[in-house]
Amino acid sequence: MTPQALIFDCDGTLTDSMYAHYVAWRDALAPFGMTLDEDRFYSFSGTPSRRVIPMLAGEQGIELDFERANLDKEEAFLKCIHLLKPLEPVVEIARAHRGKLKMAVASGGVRRLVDRQLKQIEVIDWFQAIVTSEDTERHKPDPDVFLEAARRLNVPPELCRVYEDGDPGIEAAARAGMECVDVRQML
Repeated sequence: MTPQALIFDCDGTLTDSMYAHYVAWRDALAPFGMTLDEDRFYSFSGTPSRRVIPMLAGEQGIELDFERANLDKEEAFLKCIHLLKPLEPVVEIARAHRGKLKMAVASGGVRRLVDRQLKQIEVIDWFQAIVTSEDTERHKPDPDVFLEAARRLNVPPELCRVYEDGDPGIEAAARAGMECVDVRQML
């Protein structure tokens, strides 16, 4: 299949940010008495935190104010955003297709953080659409974020290629009927 559009996840795909997200969440949740296993956290890559963190808190029998914890986490993450680097093999694919194919970012992250990351690695103006967790009701592994990106690009889903680093995102791309490249194989 020759794609007419490329759709990229952000965290762990375009940016090397997953450890920074983990540390920010770990530190934001500690005052609630909650522990966060690093490997388990990574297993939810691409799934919005507002879905994952309450589930993990419930498993530990901890009640937390998610909105407060989320604000604390976002501030902690933004303080270290200058340390983020592009994942060069993936960014190089976007660079090579810039202006040649329609491109979008489709992320389970929140717009404020996704936009800041794309600005940090100096690629925000490369994409015709940026779809974040605020733009759909259902999230990875549901296909909605990718389908919305295709809709905004005006390209049929079956003509889109997705670049993803997480199992929920890879499942979402398959459920959207899109070809998917697991970028973990490239790193």
